[in-house]
Amino acid sequence: MANIFLLGPSQKAYAKRLIDEASPDMVCRLGKATRSDKQNRKLWPMIGDLKRQVPDMAPFTAEQIKLRFLNALGVEMQFLPAIEGGGMFPVGMRSSTLTKEQFAGLIELLYAYGAQHNVQWTDPA
Repeated sequence: MANIFLLGPSQKAYAKRLIDEASPDMVCRLGKATRSDKQNRKLWPMIGDLKRQVPDMAPFTAEQIKLRFLNALGVEMQFLPAIEGGGMFPVGMRSSTLTKEQFAGLIELLYAYGAQHNVQWTDPA
């Protein structure tokens, strides 16, 4: 599947050409650009700082901490029962699907939480 960033006339023309040449069983999706690699690279050191410096975060994995902040951000969450009565687990929460603006909100939420707990960030702002 091709991701085309519609930055200018040549990219739009290319996208139109692909649509014109597409077979009837193809699907085209348009949406806002999702989080950048730079944003994603910033997230994980911040989560590591929280895990090391905030006692309440220490028991959780980095992925669990991320999910807790996605929940706090208001990302839609769904829980399904585990097989054999092993509790519940979250589904449908992926930071990779956040728009750049939503991901910026997630980073700001981490900064705010860190400020409340005097976290010293290893990655500069």
